[in-house]
Amino acid sequence: MLLNLLISLFLAPILVQSTDQALNDDVLGLIVFKAGLSDPESKLNSWNEDDDVPCNWVGVKCDPRTNRVSELVLNGFSLSGHIGKSLLRLQFLRILSLSKNNFTGSINPILAQFQSLRVIDLSENGLSGLIPDEIFRQCRFLRVISLARNNLSGPIPDSLSSCSTLEGSNKFTGQIPEDIGGCLLLKSLDFSDNSLSGLLPESMQKLSLCNSLSLRRNSFTGEVPDWVGNMRGLESLDLSANNFSGPIPNSIGDLELLKELNLSTNKFTGSLPKSLTSCINLSALDVSKNSLIGNLPPWIFNLGLQSVSLSGNRLTGRMEYDSLSSKATSYRSLKILDLSSNSLSGEIPSVIRRFSSLQLLNLSRNSLIGSVPITIGELKTTQVLDLSFNQLNGSIPSEIGGAVSLHELRLETNFITGTIPSEIENCSSLTSLILSKNNLTGLVPVAISNLFLISKIVDLSFNDLSGTLPKELTNLSHLLIFNISHNHLHGELPVGGFFNNIPLSSVSGNPSLCGSILNHSCPAVHPKPIVLNPNSSSNGGSLSPKLHRKRIVLSIISALVAISAAVFIVLGVVIVTVLNFHARPSTSPSAAALFTMSRDDDLSHSPTIDSNYGKLVMFSGEAGFVAGTHALLNKDCELGRGGFGAVYQTVLQDGRPMAIKKLNISSLIKSQEVFEKEIKKLGKIKHPNLVAIEGYYWTPSLQLLFNEFVSGGSLYKHLHEGQSENCLTWQQRFNLILGTAKALSHLHQVNTIHYNIKSTNVLIDNSGEPKLGDFGLARLLPMLDRYIFKQQDSERTWGKRPVEYMEDDVVVLSDVVRGALEEGRCGGMGRWVPSNRPDMGEVVKILELIQCPSEGEWA
Repeated sequence: MLLNLLISLFLAPILVQSTDQALNDDVLGLIVFKAGLSDPESKLNSWNEDDDVPCNWVGVKCDPRTNRVSELVLNGFSLSGHIGKSLLRLQFLRILSLSKNNFTGSINPILAQFQSLRVIDLSENGLSGLIPDEIFRQCRFLRVISLARNNLSGPIPDSLSSCSTLEGSNKFTGQIPEDIGGCLLLKSLDFSDNSLSGLLPESMQKLSLCNSLSLRRNSFTGEVPDWVGNMRGLESLDLSANNFSGPIPNSIGDLELLKELNLSTNKFTGSLPKSLTSCINLSALDVSKNSLIGNLPPWIFNLGLQSVSLSGNRLTGRMEYDSLSSKATSYRSLKILDLSSNSLSGEIPSVIRRFSSLQLLNLSRNSLIGSVPITIGELKTTQVLDLSFNQLNGSIPSEIGGAVSLHELRLETNFITGTIPSEIENCSSLTSLILSKNNLTGLVPVAISNLFLISKIVDLSFNDLSGTLPKELTNLSHLLIFNISHNHLHGELPVGGFFNNIPLSSVSGNPSLCGSILNHSCPAVHPKPIVLNPNSSSNGGSLSPKLHRKRIVLSIISALVAISAAVFIVLGVVIVTVLNFHARPSTSPSAAALFTMSRDDDLSHSPTIDSNYGKLVMFSGEAGFVAGTHALLNKDCELGRGGFGAVYQTVLQDGRPMAIKKLNISSLIKSQEVFEKEIKKLGKIKHPNLVAIEGYYWTPSLQLLFNEFVSGGSLYKHLHEGQSENCLTWQQRFNLILGTAKALSHLHQVNTIHYNIKSTNVLIDNSGEPKLGDFGLARLLPMLDRYIFKQQDSERTWGKRPVEYMEDDVVVLSDVVRGALEEGRCGGMGRWVPSNRPDMGEVVKILELIQCPSEGEWA
């Protein structure tokens, strides 16, 4: 024992020296760090323990004077694991950046022991838990620390005042530390996207060197204090999406360096302070979605701003531009002008043409009158022009063709008359044209068919258009929505292009339109009959009186037969129509025009309910429907039927298609409270491979779910209703399996069981990605026996349908599987012990590790 101690004391220095020569601290520290990581993309292959120094390794940078590691930057390497103590061997490390990886767990307090660190970037990982207080106690040299886009929670440590920079986007709660002003060297402060609350600490005014302050999307309250004007170094101030109230402080005018000011989505009152004219460097101003009052201040256009958004306030008065002289140039830099959703009145002034750099002009949802000024055509750079929901009259000026950069033109819900000018074809960049709910007359111009880039929507509904539709419209191959409903159009609906799949709601309300889509066949066109002269014979001679009388009698008989046949056909059509009317499923009276429109953006607010009406709640967007409520559950718009009810397609006023599921389980739902509680929970579940729930409708006798519309159909149709059994390649099938597994994994993470997995509930979007629908609806059925949903309607095992309709029998796949299990014929088809089965998260990882063979190898 004594001998061993002596050997250790005398030989240890020699052993250490030898080790340093073969493997210095930096190499050893990094190799041990690598050993604790998962490196699925082999990004760290160059890290070789036999190297004397690591300076040529990927992601490693050394100080050229000392050959010691100074930077470790492994951003986006797909690494996972933990940050261990071995990195402490990197005694001269100044930058540690591990962002955009998959590191999990809590932040290791050992980071506080790095004495030389200047930058720590752990953003965009899966870190969770509290921020250790130690990390800020000894960080006097630390200049930047970024923990953004993780899953961190809890309060920000009080020791923050010892450090320089912190960037947000986590789940921090509580208040900003009172001594934040102690960070005198702070240049940028970003607490955005958290749940911070309370008032702003007074010490913050000491941050005179801070040039950027962002507190957006939190829960701060109270008035913005006047001392904000003492932060003279501010160039960007973003207080948006909070609960600030009271007037906008005049002291903001003292921020002479300010370039960007965003106070949107708060509860500010009063008028816009004129002191802003002192902010001579201001280029972007956003005070939208507040409660500001007063007239539109004309001095706004003398500041040389590039972006102005005053939308969603209570501004009144006329649009005055008296300050815009022909010699002034300050307004010519304006690119974005949004004055929508106010109470502005009067006409749109013709001097609007002077905004020669304007890219977006939104004057919608005001009380503007008069006609669309012809000078609108001089806006050569404008891409979005929205004058909708006003009281404009007159016609659309032909000069509109001069706005050659237009991508979106919205004039809906006005009193515009006249025809659609053919000059619209000069706006060759248009992707959306919305002219609905006006008094337009005349033909649908052929010129629209020359807008080859139009890909989103053409909406001409609810006008007085007449005539036939140009067949050239079928050339618009990329168009998503074409709506000409409720006009006076007639003739045959064109065949081809988007007309082959156009929903009935987009062409209804035109009684004289015909075509297969409308279930109204067009009258056949026959050549004119050959009229024979009864007084002439085949040889040119005259007919005898007897033969003449015989022909007259035959003509009368033929006419009577024809009339009788016509009457018989008409009666048949009437009878069939009546029978069809009674056979069609009727909607509840409460579903037809008895909606109480409301919104529930945060899935928590509930509107008032009138006992005589239904309750409609949309989680986001407008709740209006293009076709009107009477067409919501139209049989012609039915997409399919499932275990929980039928699904119909409709279109919202903003152009979005929507799928509506009419639930057939009304009698099984306990109460409205249970229904709304569960649907709101499901509405919060978001994932790229899940069908989003957009809203719901409730009456005691009728419940509707509003879902994201997925245009590619179901997996069932692709497997069993395609042209052949091989309509999906193996690569496509693999992608569908992986996406569905990801959807299920996400559901399990949020404690939701699907209960109804089958191929009809796996929808496929335009890009070939699966979207799983009907998840969690079993929560609405507390009265059902829980064993009902144990049946697994899987199509994967043998490629069979969930239910096979044979010649003399019906075969249920789950019964077949159960029988095979009882007879011991399933081999390795399933794992017998549930605990041995991988959870869906593990399934996803297994699938992602599989290397899919090329197409040719599956032949």
